[in-house]
Amino acid sequence: MKRLRFLLTFFLTAIVAVSIVTACNPNSTTSGSGSNSSSKSLTMATSADYPPFEFVSTAGGNQEIIGFDVDIAKAITEKLGYSLQIQNIDFNALLSSLQSKRADFVMAGMTPTEERKKNVDFSEIYYEAKNTIVAKKGSNLIAVAGLKGKNVGVQLGSIQEELAKKIQGLTPVSLNRISELVQELKTGRIDAVIMEDTVAKGFTASNPDLEFNVIPNEGVAGSAIAFPKGSALPPEFNPVLKEMIESGKIEELVVKWFGDNSPAAAQKPAT
Repeated sequence: MKRLRFLLTFFLTAIVAVSIVTACNPNSTTSGSGSNSSSKSLTMATSADYPPFEFVSTAGGNQEIIGFDVDIAKAITEKLGYSLQIQNIDFNALLSSLQSKRADFVMAGMTPTEERKKNVDFSEIYYEAKNTIVAKKGSNLIAVAGLKGKNVGVQLGSIQEELAKKIQGLTPVSLNRISELVQELKTGRIDAVIMEDTVAKGFTASNPDLEFNVIPNEGVAGSAIAFPKGSALPPEFNPVLKEMIESGKIEELVVKWFGDNSPAAAQKPAT
């Protein structure tokens, strides 16, 4: 009986000790890209089908989301002392992930349109790009006027989808992923795809039967970080973004990811 009492006392003491240690470390975390494993973690949502902004790399046999946006996100969160988690979801579900609090911020080459600003907050613009028409070589689809009567692919929920709906005479075909649109184009089920120039460069490089032509920008252009309405993060992120722009760090990343020898140009996007 004394032995049983001793064992019960020992186990109860051990449980209390573990509880005390756990209570003293409420913010501990075991994952993330930050150097401090006990720092607060932020979740970034993205659609990793948009090279060179974000895409899935299979180098070395491992799948990893990399790209221009990912490098910027890592630089900002590390500077601010956060660890970083990345969620890969469809583009049209990104803003709802903020509203449902499944993500703290979104980076996906996203343009801060007035319509989107009704539902989320944005950082300052950190990069500007141009839209293009991607089509089969020899199709002569070099301007918006030539899209009349054509089936034109756009990513669901994107600014390119909004643009296509404003162009009279064409039929928009909206799909979740850019890679799906390129496949539809190559098989002839659509006539062209509207996408950003940096993304078009990557897809045409890996598909030499395709070409792209730039569409002049009208209205809002550029990429920004999206946050839930009323988030406390924009005042933290914006000064770091400004510092990265003024120091030339953003330009370094532009050269790294959008240059002819970039990792995105060297790797065919995952499908």
